Amino acid sequence: MRILLIMDAAIPVPPPLYGGHERLVAMFAEEYEKLGHEVSLLSGPGSVWKRLYVYGKNGYFKSKKQRIKELIQVWNYLYHHHHEYDLIHNFGRLLYLTPVLNKSSKKIMTYGRDVTGWAIKRINLLPQQHLIFTACSNYCVSTGNIAGTWRTVYNAIDFSKYELKEQVEKNAPLMFLGRIEEIKGPHIAIKVALATGNKLWIAGNIDAAHQHFFDLEIKPYLDESNIIYLGAVNDEQKNVYLGKAKALLFPIAWEEPFGMVMVEAMACGTPVIAFPRGAVVEVVKEGETGFIVADEANMIKKVKEIQSINRLNCRDLAKRRFDVSIIAAEYLNLFKYD
Repeated sequence: MRILLIMDAAIPVPPPLYGGHERLVAMFAEEYEKLGHEVSLLSGPGSVWKRLYVYGKNGYFKSKKQRIKELIQVWNYLYHHHHEYDLIHNFGRLLYLTPVLNKSSKKIMTYGRDVTGWAIKRINLLPQQHLIFTACSNYCVSTGNIAGTWRTVYNAIDFSKYELKEQVEKNAPLMFLGRIEEIKGPHIAIKVALATGNKLWIAGNIDAAHQHFFDLEIKPYLDESNIIYLGAVNDEQKNVYLGKAKALLFPIAWEEPFGMVMVEAMACGTPVIAFPRGAVVEVVKEGETGFIVADEANMIKKVKEIQSINRLNCRDLAKRRFDVSIIAAEYLNLFKYD
């Protein structure tokens, strides 16, 4: 089968540091080819793939003129080349698919965040065939399932790139990994670490918009021995730090669409203690891959029970649910159930 993957021009595929969907697109390109398919990629500058078609310019903050220009570039490519593909898998803007909605190619539109309902309604008023919408959790599907055919297909990671640590030291640190902003809860993680007498590693990037939060709520607690800020980390560093942690703290204050970092921790055998927002209740298996807790007080309580989680079982269960080989097969099987 000939497959085209589409990604917004924002950061390269694969991403050098952070980039959830960009990382997914790179993984699926590799996995689809392992399964014997021919894969092409339509993406922004700096992307790397053997059959690559580049458009637009990178960056999240673009003028309306630039966004329209990029839309036209994608439309032009699809209009002239759609017949070359059996499957078009779009991780970018829904509008990209407009020229091929009613073409014979199979089409998957994948969402990794809350869905804009009005766009779904309008696109489904147009003539179309062979189009399936997917989102990365039941929670996400619920935000867009007002028209069209919808399926939940969870996000994935490549478990072969994460090393299991079956045992960690009794005094192993806790870890927080994510963007350093209030809704992600790094300040709560600090309170939990201090209350339980644990070291805490904090890793993640700081956007300019959240520098004040970091300076006010995080920086005063940092030292060189107990509360440590590691900065932004790459895949190799995540593997090392997550594997050495006794637990990943995930005290979010927003509706998390999926939470890839939770699965990355599980791949190292590291259980997750998380607040029940968004897709958390779908990703964490209570008592097997971690604990779901209502508040800070209960997170403190569960930190003290974290050694009851078997780290080998934690990884194995997560791998059966979220490994890229499992999720890629789910995508390719979608049209069998259409």
